[in-house]
Amino acid sequence: MDGDGYIGDAGLATDSLDDDYDTPWTDDGSLPTDRFLDRELSWLAFNTRVLELAEDPELPLLERVNFLAIFASNLDEFFMVRIAGLKRRIITGLAVPTNIGTAPQDVLANISAKAHELQERHATAFRHSVKPALDAAGIHVETWSDLSPADRERVDDLFSRQIFPVLMPLAVDPAHPFPYISGLSLNLSVRVRNPKTGRVEFARLKVPQVIPRFVQLPDDGTGRMRYIPLEDLISNHLHELFPGMEILQHHEFRVTRNEDVEIEEDETENLIQALEKELLRRRFGPPIRLEITDDMDEVTLGLLMSELGITEQEVYRLPAPLDLGGLFEIAKIDRPSLKYPKQVPTTALALQPSEPTATPDVFAAIAKQDILVHHPYESFATSVQAFLEQAAADPHVLAIKQTLYRTSGDSPIVEALIDAAEAGKQVLALVEIKARFDEQANITWARKLEKAGVHVVYGLVGLKTHCKLALVVRQENGELKNYSHIGTGNYNPKTSRIYEDLGLFTASDEVGKDLTRLFNELS
Repeated sequence: MDGDGYIGDAGLATDSLDDDYDTPWTDDGSLPTDRFLDRELSWLAFNTRVLELAEDPELPLLERVNFLAIFASNLDEFFMVRIAGLKRRIITGLAVPTNIGTAPQDVLANISAKAHELQERHATAFRHSVKPALDAAGIHVETWSDLSPADRERVDDLFSRQIFPVLMPLAVDPAHPFPYISGLSLNLSVRVRNPKTGRVEFARLKVPQVIPRFVQLPDDGTGRMRYIPLEDLISNHLHELFPGMEILQHHEFRVTRNEDVEIEEDETENLIQALEKELLRRRFGPPIRLEITDDMDEVTLGLLMSELGITEQEVYRLPAPLDLGGLFEIAKIDRPSLKYPKQVPTTALALQPSEPTATPDVFAAIAKQDILVHHPYESFATSVQAFLEQAAADPHVLAIKQTLYRTSGDSPIVEALIDAAEAGKQVLALVEIKARFDEQANITWARKLEKAGVHVVYGLVGLKTHCKLALVVRQENGELKNYSHIGTGNYNPKTSRIYEDLGLFTASDEVGKDLTRLFNELS
């Protein structure tokens, strides 16, 4: 989840507090040493609140499924970035005590203990709370042992036609070294014995990501929606992948790698080229977490730990299925009664035309008064998007300047900037290509904008430009007038329908001058 829309507390006035208020100061007037929260444990506390939503039986069932998937996705990113960064600093000797004075190695141990606890709690929530509730609602996540002979016959046919052709088992022997295990991929470890020679070999089978993680089972005539994890289905057809071999053991495992991007920024180098090189290296970062099913034998575990360079602290034993981020697929099932009621955003009153048949004029509305919009309850499309699209089409608009941190894959915001540039307007876009895990998408946007004639800049060396700003310069009655938008959320039409954010439109001269100076500084 993206935290770009965060708004902090405004603070409390202290002059009205009564005498019974327990102040944070010690008797000698100094502040206590434990007044700060540990940065990493605080983040885990945030993700715990996501897990608590999944555990809440009062929430709609498929929303609980969604929160289970969000928790898993959040934790993956935490490992790939926060833990990875801490481990790198420890290894390179650059780690320093935290803001509360905890030694780096102790921080890592504390994080690991809490992460183990949360992952076990997460698995328990699925197995003992959410899954039974899904069963009661007619949505069944089955295992192979649940299937009838008739079911298995139908699934055999499905496996042969749609799954078997894309599987690629990789053996490990003197001629075949241990294969590279990509980050966040789900895998099967398989130990087989050759009955002729008695030789035992190890093979790794990657669960393909091009096939749905939860395979919908053929209709059995009951009307129930039934699914089986893809890895379970594959595990029970290993004899087809290793003909003539005796299957001794098979288990699921998943590796998380360091995917933190660390570039040495230099005023003279091409930042995009440096970042692209680092993004290529990201896929080959060192392993930092190994998730295994709790029935994995010690021989297989020992081989994985040795080949991956994983410590005991980095091993997470969990009940199957692993990677509950795959539950996003189940959460998308079309059962409106099991989800939050649909919330249709409204157009802010100040942006509505005076007559039902009139064309909205965003500039006229902003000129009358400042307008505060509250997403997702008020529409992004009829406010922010309309503001920029009208600016792109308006012949009186001379310039548009905007920051872009994250946007959607088919962004109407980017298209509006391109339209404006092609219409001959001056357009400046600050594209933050260091936006975490959106780096490649933003590089693509930047090049598309440049090709259309937009002036593209990439922010300041050593910093991320995280502000969400848009400035439109319009000629009115022979003078230039500034129209500004300042927001807490990204210029992303898709997430604006989910995240809660505020945006302010103003024609204030002072704000316009401030933004002009800021854009000049950034460019």
